[in-house]
Amino acid sequence: MSEQRHWQAVCERDATQDGHFVFAVRSTGIYCRPSCPARRPLRENVSFYSAPAQAEAAGYRPCKRCSPQGSSLAEQLDALVTAACRLLDEAQKPLTLSALAARIGLSPSHLARAFKARTGMTPKAWASARQRERLERTLPQANSVLDAALASGYTSTRTLYEAADGVSPARRRLGAAGEVLRISVAPCPLGYLLLAATDNGLCALLFGESDTAVETELRQRFPAATLQRDDGALQDWLQEVLRQIEEPARASRLPLDLRGSAFQQRVWQALRAIPAGQTRTYGQLAAHLDSHPRAVARACASNPLGLLVPCHRVTAADGGLGGYRWGVARKAALLKAEAEASSVETEQTENRP
Repeated sequence: MSEQRHWQAVCERDATQDGHFVFAVRSTGIYCRPSCPARRPLRENVSFYSAPAQAEAAGYRPCKRCSPQGSSLAEQLDALVTAACRLLDEAQKPLTLSALAARIGLSPSHLARAFKARTGMTPKAWASARQRERLERTLPQANSVLDAALASGYTSTRTLYEAADGVSPARRRLGAAGEVLRISVAPCPLGYLLLAATDNGLCALLFGESDTAVETELRQRFPAATLQRDDGALQDWLQEVLRQIEEPARASRLPLDLRGSAFQQRVWQALRAIPAGQTRTYGQLAAHLDSHPRAVARACASNPLGLLVPCHRVTAADGGLGGYRWGVARKAALLKAEAEASSVETEQTENRP
C-alpha cells in the first residue's frame, strides 16, 4: 500500500484500515489509527508505520482519543452490535430496545445509532427479519399458518398478512409457486449470464460457471417462485446486457424490479450513480450514506442485479478490488473493460477539433 493510499485513508478516516497501519504526527509527537476523529494534520508532518511498536520505537506516543494500541471505539461498537444481533437471534420473546441496551451495556439511543449504522436496520427491524426467516423455514412443515406463526414467535397471524411480500403465507405453506419469473440463460464473456424478470422489470442478473449454477442461485434467491424459460421475450433485454459487457459506454436503461430493505435500496441507488470507468471505496460510499463500510459491503453482496446495479465499482481503500459476489476475476474484467472504454472516450474527446 503506497503512502498516497495511506494518506487517502487518513483523509477519509477509513475505519476499514484500522489495524493495517498507524500514522504519526511530528508536530504533536502522537501516532493514531486511520479512523482517528481528531483534526486532520498537515501532510508534511505525517509519517506512516505498519504497527504501533514501530511508531513508538521512533519516539511517538499513542493517541488517547483513538487508542491505536488496542481496540478502537468503532471496533468495540462492532463487537457490541454483533453481540446484540446474537441476543436478538436467540431471544425466545421480542426484546425491547431498553432491555437489549441494558444487556449490552450502552444507552438505548447509542445502541440504536450504532446498530443502524452497522446493519442498515434498527434492532426491531433486525428481530422482525429474523422472525420472518424462521417462519419461512417452518411454514412448509407446519399443519397450519397459525402453528408456524406461533412456533416462530408470533402471537397471531395478523402481522404476516399485513407485511405480505407478494405471496401469502398460506400459499407458501401449501407449496404454491407464487409469482412466475421469466428467465433466459446465455453464455457471455464472463461465463454464463442469467436474466430473470417479473411484469415490473428485471429482478435478477446473475453470473456463473454454467447454466445450472446460475439457475441454482436464482432458486436460492427466489425459492417460492416458478421459473419459466422465455428466451424469446427476454431476447432484446439480453442483447442489451451483452452489449453493455462488451461496450461499457452503452449503459443499459432497462426497467428494474429491485427488492430489498430501505437501506439496501439506498445503497443500490448510490451504486447506480457511480459513472462507468470510476470507482468508490466502501468508506466513501458509507460516508455518503452516513453509514458504516461493513453495512455497505453487506448490501453490495446482497445485490441481485450484477452489472446493472454496478457493485463491482466499489473497491477496498488500500487499492485492492475487495470482494465480489460473482468472483473477483469477473470484477477485475468488468473494471478493466470500463477503464479502457473510458480512456478511449477521453482520448477521442481531447482529439476533437
